[in-house]
Amino acid sequence: MSLGARSHTVLLLLFLPVLFLASCQAVKTVTDAGAGLAAATGIITQDQAQAITRSTDAIVKASEVMTPENEYYIGRAVGATILGQYPPLEHPQATRYLNTLGQALAMVSDMPQTFGGYRFLILDSDEVNAFAAPGGFIFVTRGMIRCCAHESALAAVLAHEIGHIQHRHGLASIRQGRITQATVTVLAEGAKAMGGEQLKMLTEQFQGTVEDITKTLIVNGYSRAAEREADAAAIEILRRLGYHPAALLEMLEAMIPRVQPGGAGFGKTHPPPQERIKTIQALLGSAAATRFQEHPARQARFKEAMKGVL
Repeated sequence: MSLGARSHTVLLLLFLPVLFLASCQAVKTVTDAGAGLAAATGIITQDQAQAITRSTDAIVKASEVMTPENEYYIGRAVGATILGQYPPLEHPQATRYLNTLGQALAMVSDMPQTFGGYRFLILDSDEVNAFAAPGGFIFVTRGMIRCCAHESALAAVLAHEIGHIQHRHGLASIRQGRITQATVTVLAEGAKAMGGEQLKMLTEQFQGTVEDITKTLIVNGYSRAAEREADAAAIEILRRLGYHPAALLEMLEAMIPRVQPGGAGFGKTHPPPQERIKTIQALLGSAAATRFQEHPARQARFKEAMKGVL
């Protein structure tokens, strides 16, 4: 390892703990002074000092509210990781239908737009599950779609996932996983100023962070409070678009024989359907007892689009 690369690594290790403990102004003061002194005394080059300063600025910015653009790119990275574990279903007709339905639901939500727009995709898996990554990336397995007897039930699934997006539940998971704009910037600056081993180390750290976030979505799931928020949002979204919110109950009831508590997929990442049914019944009040019947046109549209999926 060269003296310059070693010095840059040492300075990063010295500065980073301070960054997470100090105020923003203190961070800027310490970094500017430390990097400037190190460059002036020849410990590091001027380019390396500037790289440290840029990395520090990114960390400070990462403590602020995540922008829609940041959220989109983080969600895209998480989505790519999900697709590494679940292959997409090659079914253009069903995919178009899913996106048409999903976009209509998103438009009446409290977050009708995201930086890159909402994206809906069917995963070719018999596992019963659905994922909502930050920025509007929503994935539904064919196993989940098979729990839906009609379009309103599928709308309920999508509305629930849109609820996660509008409440930014994924972003909360990402913060817990410590993926920030700073991580990306430190990696980029490291590519300019560090040697191969140091760059490899940073790359592995970044990859591990993305894997941690994906684990939250696929293995651990959201909190029960987050699931209740998403269900409440789904009820409102369904009502706004003219779907009966009792469809959410019917979908959950259909899931009961298909989901094993603690098992793979939904059983591992969500509260038991029975638990959610009780909560939703309380939210719906008298509407929960209303007999639900799908509109014939919606039923025909759903059956036609999902040929080969159900």
